[in-house]
Amino acid sequence: MNRRAFLLTATALPLSFGFARLGHAATPLALLLPPWGTLTKDMTDKYTQDTGGTLNIETLGWDEIHTKIVTSMVANTAPATGTELDWSWVGQFGAAGWFDDLSALVPADVLADIPTAAIFTYDGKLLGVPYNNDFRVMIYNKAHLDAAGAAVPTTMDELLAAARAVKAKGASAYPIGLPLSASEGAATAWYLLTKAFGGDLFDKDFKPLFTTPDSAGFKAMQFEVDALKEGLIDPASTGLKDNAVQELFKAGKITFDLAGQAGILAVYTDPAKSTVAADAHAALVPNVSGKSRSFGLPEAVGMPVSAENKDQLATYLTWMLTPEVMVANYKTLGVLPTRLSVLAALGKDGSLREGEILAAQSAVAEPLFAQGTPGWYSEFSGAVQTALNAAAKGQIDVATAMTQIADAAAAAQQ
Repeated sequence: MNRRAFLLTATALPLSFGFARLGHAATPLALLLPPWGTLTKDMTDKYTQDTGGTLNIETLGWDEIHTKIVTSMVANTAPATGTELDWSWVGQFGAAGWFDDLSALVPADVLADIPTAAIFTYDGKLLGVPYNNDFRVMIYNKAHLDAAGAAVPTTMDELLAAARAVKAKGASAYPIGLPLSASEGAATAWYLLTKAFGGDLFDKDFKPLFTTPDSAGFKAMQFEVDALKEGLIDPASTGLKDNAVQELFKAGKITFDLAGQAGILAVYTDPAKSTVAADAHAALVPNVSGKSRSFGLPEAVGMPVSAENKDQLATYLTWMLTPEVMVANYKTLGVLPTRLSVLAALGKDGSLREGEILAAQSAVAEPLFAQGTPGWYSEFSGAVQTALNAAAKGQIDVATAMTQIADAAAAAQQ
């Protein structure tokens, strides 16, 4: 099926709702989104064509968006009508009462097609409508591995061996791509590696499971520090966020995007956006147990309670959830659709790159917190970011970093 035929099929999927025409004179809808959620000009033009409205999108990094939302809402002002709402913010923002319930804006049959919507439900209220079906998978440069005579690694030891072989051959000076800055992306990578080493962050009572040297979390951070010292990770990574790692992969500078976003393959394999389009492939996250593990990090659009022009956001959400728009955003931005029907159509069409691997990784993607994201997550994450960055810079050892994180988690729960 060609792309045009697919889009015609996709748009024929039942939606059970339509657009509210806004008219060109309407005030532009203010949105606050990260780079991967920011529409291309072609798509903003399409929004105007389809709905009669216009968009005013402010693009900031993930951490900056969180800071701006918190600062604005404490001051009882909305930073935009629609904002990024990450899975990890649901507990904090829900407890504060900062975001409106959006459940009435999306038909039940459409929500049933978006299983990750449950993650954005707090106290019975839908605080965000998911647009990005994100989970972590390993992405690698096949040409680098071929040059080194290395196989795709399935264990953590094999990963180190492959990275050393690639470095020795000169295919990449720093084969393993991981952000180690004081940023959420760095914390996210540590969470993933904790699962890769066979463990979890907390027990059922939110008691830390990462403080002893034999724990998975401890081993995960030690892995990062040791790989950095060995020269398998770029020393500049202590100042890099995850989007910078993505740029390095697209430029052919690194071999493994170890904590790769599932949807980014659409960008990595696009010759217009990537120099390694022919060599970018996905593999299950390496592990130590014989079973790959990952976790989900979906993203949504939410609406602050003090926002203006709320009717316009309803129109935007309706438009955002159409199959045609979801497909276009996957192909241009690497945003993996959240609707199961759209994912199935992409897989059938052959447009979902590395579809079998993504399906297998998605099947073992777990929630990071089985009990639900706690309201104190931001304090915990902040402590992880600071301690990990300090350990990577050699300012503290891993044992001290683990103690600092555990103490911060305990204090946040008081």
